[in-house]
Amino acid sequence: MSKISKKRKFPSPFMSFEGYQSWSLPSGLVPDEASPEWLSKGDNAWELTATSFVGLQSVPGLVILYGSMVKKKWAVNSAFMALYAFAAVLLCWVLWAHQMSFGYYKNSPLVGKPVNSLSNVFLLGPTHVHSMLPNADYVFYQFAFAAITVILLAGSLLGRMNFYAWMIFVPLWLTFSYSVGAFTIWGYGFLQHKIIDYAGGYVIHLSSGVAGFTAAYWVGPRHSHDRQHFPPNNIIQILGGAGFLWLGWTGFNGGSPLSAGLVTSLAVINTHICTATSLLVWLALDMAVYKKSSVIGAVQGMITGLVCITPGAGLVDPWAAALMGVMSGSIPWYTMMNLHRKSAFFQSVDDTLGVFHTHAVAGVLGGLLSGLFAKPKLLNLMYGNDVYGPGLLHSRGHIHPGLKQMAYQFVGAVFIAAWNAVVTSIICLVISRIVNLRMDEEALEVGDDAVHGEEAYALWGDGERMPKPRRLRIPLICRRLMPTPV
Repeated sequence: MSKISKKRKFPSPFMSFEGYQSWSLPSGLVPDEASPEWLSKGDNAWELTATSFVGLQSVPGLVILYGSMVKKKWAVNSAFMALYAFAAVLLCWVLWAHQMSFGYYKNSPLVGKPVNSLSNVFLLGPTHVHSMLPNADYVFYQFAFAAITVILLAGSLLGRMNFYAWMIFVPLWLTFSYSVGAFTIWGYGFLQHKIIDYAGGYVIHLSSGVAGFTAAYWVGPRHSHDRQHFPPNNIIQILGGAGFLWLGWTGFNGGSPLSAGLVTSLAVINTHICTATSLLVWLALDMAVYKKSSVIGAVQGMITGLVCITPGAGLVDPWAAALMGVMSGSIPWYTMMNLHRKSAFFQSVDDTLGVFHTHAVAGVLGGLLSGLFAKPKLLNLMYGNDVYGPGLLHSRGHIHPGLKQMAYQFVGAVFIAAWNAVVTSIICLVISRIVNLRMDEEALEVGDDAVHGEEAYALWGDGERMPKPRRLRIPLICRRLMPTPV
């Protein structure tokens, strides 16, 4: 090889488009029929990866978390409710719910036209949003959001809801509740371009928290003994499920820009800063008040941090993300550990895993704080110029736009909460005319074995009768050949 090597020349970043056209691209980047000019291979690869992360939050993440956080006799039922919802939502989503959430229908303020999203012409065409992705990516990504919303809602109903009622509830709630929330804020609804909700603080978490609490009211409480004594059956597996949830949020918030750009990077680091801060604050409060460091408490603090940062993950500075973590680790802690125990209203509703506090309270908190801390430059990077008002803290002398944005954030929270409370109530009343919402008393006493004919652990000693041990019988011919002891 010659000692003198020629320096490779690269195109200038200021080169005109014609200059780029004359520059020969590597063969892997040259557009062709399978990779058209409007498609970004990098963005496409990242979006599919992010969607996989979000899917893993539900299956196996929440399947493991729910199956471990409940009493042993409800492990199978709780995990299976999550698995069923994931499968049912996928089919409903591609058959009608995606277009109801993101389609366009004669200036409808609440919902799009319920048509399917299965044609190749649609799936392999470019998205209607400002991205360089095929619709197939967007449909699958938004499905993962819809699925986890329904599964989060289920956390309020564990340990007593009739599984047949749950099978009916999932498609109805997805159709008439979730689709409306997604359409009004993210689609073409009347709140379009008004609410700052980067990745679902209102659409996903506020709706699941309010709907879960409402459904818990109509379904009724767990068995009295379960409500008084409901220990988790496997704390180590709780940590495993929580790990899927935490790391999966990299795709949850990192995939929302639909590209692998600057906002994506900021959203990911902000997500983990807020979550870690929230976990530590919740842990510190547990230790200060109850003198013990609770693993379940730490997981709850982790969840509230993930929820709180979601509506503003790519739109706030890291210092704001840390402050949001402080707030999400303390305010939901107070509502769950103090207010809930003293309030007759909260005590009258059996919210099994406290989804109202970890998702509804934290979701509203994150939405309002996003309206306070959202930075104009980041809003422009994400949505374009002047789509949303700046956060109130960044109004810089022009306070009116910031106050207007805060008002929109408040209105959005009220609408999503009210819609979910009313529609969920109607759905539960309709289902109750078909099947019982709550299991019968016998099934509530037995648990998984009565509902599914299966149990989580093949262990004896939890009320089962021990089988008689079988004696080893030696054939007669073998006994004759054995030496007789002297």
